[in-house]
Amino acid sequence: MPTILVKIPHGSFPGETRAVLVRKINEAAAAAEQMPDEPRARAMCWVLIEEADPGAWTCGGADVTARLLPCTVLAYLPAGVLDDASRALFVAGIHTAFEEALPADDRRRLATSVVMHEVPDGAWGVGGKVWHLPDFARSAGYAHLQHLVDAAQAN
Repeated sequence: MPTILVKIPHGSFPGETRAVLVRKINEAAAAAEQMPDEPRARAMCWVLIEEADPGAWTCGGADVTARLLPCTVLAYLPAGVLDDASRALFVAGIHTAFEEALPADDRRRLATSVVMHEVPDGAWGVGGKVWHLPDFARSAGYAHLQHLVDAAQAN
């Protein structure tokens, strides 16, 4: 159930490469979060891509986008969904998504940065209501957290 904000230099992933990037990011998130391959659960993964204007992205104070393709991902996830192994899977999967979506004619060196913001339980609102980890587990279908759904229904 992540909300994933992607920042890329303007025009970096045009046309079909943009669709591939979004699909691959969704697949990486679903694998790390152990979401089932069903549309209702996968709809819980939101991806927003923002493009930085030319000259707006600097590294060390210089615009290096002619030779470097910097891509930043800010992922907001419910705390308790990922452990250390799944965080590593998430970061690797996101990097691979960019590699696989990169236009064939783009020769720049790919540089990804993934920041995971784990939102504390009870600090995320959905549809006007505060959600807790069992709510996310029920809606997103997290395989490893279904025991929380069962416990919440028993109470």
